[in-house]
Amino acid sequence: MADGERQADADNPRGYLEWERIKQLPNDPGCIAEGEGKVVKVISRLLLSLPTGHEYRVIFMQRPLPEVLASQDQMLRRRGTYKEATNPAAIAAAFDKHLKEVYVWLDSRSDMRVVRVPYHEVLKQPADISRKLSDFLGISLNIVAMAQQVDSSLYRNRTP
Repeated sequence: MADGERQADADNPRGYLEWERIKQLPNDPGCIAEGEGKVVKVISRLLLSLPTGHEYRVIFMQRPLPEVLASQDQMLRRRGTYKEATNPAAIAAAFDKHLKEVYVWLDSRSDMRVVRVPYHEVLKQPADISRKLSDFLGISLNIVAMAQQVDSSLYRNRTP
């Protein structure tokens, strides 16, 4: 689901396929019903608010934490909202703890099937990952078109 509210920018030059209403999930868990049968991008923090009563298939993109933090850092700097006093080690530790909690939570939910997709595998083997996702979702997808969407030139925040 995408509502077009966030336009393409320097951080995401191909645009955002996002649905702003999903941010209301903690206060309005019923809003997920509007996404029935669709793909909805949900950040990890909001996954914990998904209500029971639905069957979910979660595609969890796994990117190395230092790259995620570097990407966030660059975005905040471009937007002018970066705070110099921020302790990178404390942020990394909090993110790591959060991800571990989310993984445990996902594994505990019988109404959720989860596939973890390593970010670098998508860059290296887009067709293979596309087939894997098609199989996971149990629907026929255009594997060639999916693989062609992977643009390694957008991989800008790399770890050494």
